[in-house]
Amino acid sequence: MKFLDAIPYDIVVFALVSVLLGYRLWRVLGRRVGVSEAPAPRVVPVARPEAVVAVPTAEPVATHEIPAPGTRVGQVLATIATMEPGFVPERFLRGVETVFRSVVLAFATGDRDKLRATLTPGAFEAFVSALEARQAAGEVLQVEIVAVQSLAIQDAAIETPGTGPQDTGPQDTGPRIDMKRGMIEVLIVSRQISLLRDRDAQPLVGTEAVTEFSDLWRFERVFGMQTGGASWRLAATRAA
Repeated sequence: MKFLDAIPYDIVVFALVSVLLGYRLWRVLGRRVGVSEAPAPRVVPVARPEAVVAVPTAEPVATHEIPAPGTRVGQVLATIATMEPGFVPERFLRGVETVFRSVVLAFATGDRDKLRATLTPGAFEAFVSALEARQAAGEVLQVEIVAVQSLAIQDAAIETPGTGPQDTGPQDTGPRIDMKRGMIEVLIVSRQISLLRDRDAQPLVGTEAVTEFSDLWRFERVFGMQTGGASWRLAATRAA
């Protein structure tokens, strides 16, 4: 009996109550916090890097400058439109850009056929002389047109053959009665790589860096005559 009297019943009761409460708490909270089965990890797809493709930058469109109708040059252009059905200054400048690119590259490569199709006989002769001199010296012209920035009509005139400078166009042969010659001068601003090398590939003139060029090109045609190739032909060029 003394042994039973020595048992601390109050402590035993508190211990049992603690165990019971702990079990009940585990039943309620343990599954939610630390004992419950962990949810399956969420698989997040990782985007694979795509190959980067360099998109070439489009060359900016060249700006066109056309004299106002009320100016002297504008009035000459209006008269040309009455003599050449379908003549539109904007369209003419687009054609000039095409001719500019063609002639510059044809002169660099020595393509006489392209030059003959777009130049007056006098201009063609001058270009061929320059080509032959360059080839005789063993020189090579490297040209790349990076961009044509602007084209502006600077001057225009209508002349009766014999009253102005001698006609150098393909229309020199044949009758000249009641024929008039038109002239339009265009300022062309471009960005180019232009480099002339000697026979040993050493630089003579120019640079491999992109350089801005300003050129005045004069185009001519005789109205009332059918000619092969371009109707407006390049008659002269000079630096602006």
